[in-house]
Amino acid sequence: MWARPNEVLLGCRSTLTLVETLDSRRVYENPWVSVREDTVRRADGSTGIYAVVDTADIALVIPRDGDRFQLVEQYRYPVASRRWEFPSGSAEPSDDSDPAVSARRELKEETGLLASHLIVLGTLDVTPSMVAHRCTVFLATELSVGEPARDPSEQGMRSAWFTRTEIDGMIRDGHLVDAKSIAALTLLSLSAAM
Repeated sequence: MWARPNEVLLGCRSTLTLVETLDSRRVYENPWVSVREDTVRRADGSTGIYAVVDTADIALVIPRDGDRFQLVEQYRYPVASRRWEFPSGSAEPSDDSDPAVSARRELKEETGLLASHLIVLGTLDVTPSMVAHRCTVFLATELSVGEPARDPSEQGMRSAWFTRTEIDGMIRDGHLVDAKSIAALTLLSLSAAM
């Protein structure tokens, strides 16, 4: 996992409130995710608990070839449905200092594409209310085509090229609902790379 602070800062633009962790216990763990329950003290002295899901940070890649973008579609077990999204995946322990390593690996595994250029567009907190991981968003350009090398969990995955107008339509029509992919498009729209 990429670096993350031990204490949580909460607040608005002008005031930061430090929440002190009094106790932390792991309540569930498997090789991909763990859940902990933290007892905290807030600035006013009151105490409470947070359930926190710890998982590896992820890299999301927006593959662009001219005015086309490649998406992948796969079955997502927690929502029992297939979803269109940009290629993405978790950091491996060896990737902990460089999210670009994860980005290149996931792009190759899921689409077969290799990128000559990767540009960092920004980072996203995917679900900061309960999940402790970040998503680093990359734009991949100057692409060459190879064969995907998908995980067994990615059986049935497919990929396809779409224009931005088509992607916008997919979002409007509810065919692309992946929050990190939609947020990544916002980062792209705000970047000089667009």
